[in-house]
Amino acid sequence: MSAYYTLFKHVLIGPPLKGYYRPWVEGVEHVPEAGGAILASNHLAVSDSFFLPLVISRKVVFLGKQEYFTGKGFKGYATRAFMEGVGTIPVHRGGGRASEAALRTGLQVLQSGQLLGIYPEGTRSPDGRLYRGKTGIARMAIEAGVPIIPLAMIGTDVAQPIGQKVPSRTDIGVRFGPPLRLDAYAGRQEDREALREVTDGVMKAIQELSGQEYVDRDAARYKLELERGQTPPIDPNESP
Repeated sequence: MSAYYTLFKHVLIGPPLKGYYRPWVEGVEHVPEAGGAILASNHLAVSDSFFLPLVISRKVVFLGKQEYFTGKGFKGYATRAFMEGVGTIPVHRGGGRASEAALRTGLQVLQSGQLLGIYPEGTRSPDGRLYRGKTGIARMAIEAGVPIIPLAMIGTDVAQPIGQKVPSRTDIGVRFGPPLRLDAYAGRQEDREALREVTDGVMKAIQELSGQEYVDRDAARYKLELERGQTPPIDPNESP
């Protein structure tokens, strides 16, 4: 583990968060003790990335946007140190080459035998529902030959609603499900149908763990449409 990660998890952040929030965990036995694997989670709040590593002994690596690591002055240094401390490595975000670079970085993490934390929705849920997953998670898992461990963050959206910087005191938990092994998809990392099938299976597993309503839409696009006033809020009684 990096010095920053060890310092943050075991000294600066971990003990106070554990002591105050007392996060609970179910199914932690599904997380392998060694070897590469993807931890696939719903994404309800910024604090998801803080609480998930607290409930398991192994380091979790997340991919974060490059801008977190390039700030100037004390604020830039503090942000960079914090991101490194919670296990984030920088990637350029966006489409095309940036997306390919992010996938390559994720593959390197997995092939080195580490745990890679991924939010398949690609962004925080705008309303607490679970949105369609992006297929990069399936491509990485198939190409690296690693299992996907579905999990659900519980209560982080109540503790930290959108716009709130510091989480409030409430029960927060993490629920892990059995690993999804993709041996039957070996060699199909470029097969779009296979990638969508695997990704949809991952989202179904997360939904069963979280109890969230599933929305078959891209979360980031839906957020943008809401900001532009181009679409009404989703009616839970209607299909999207």
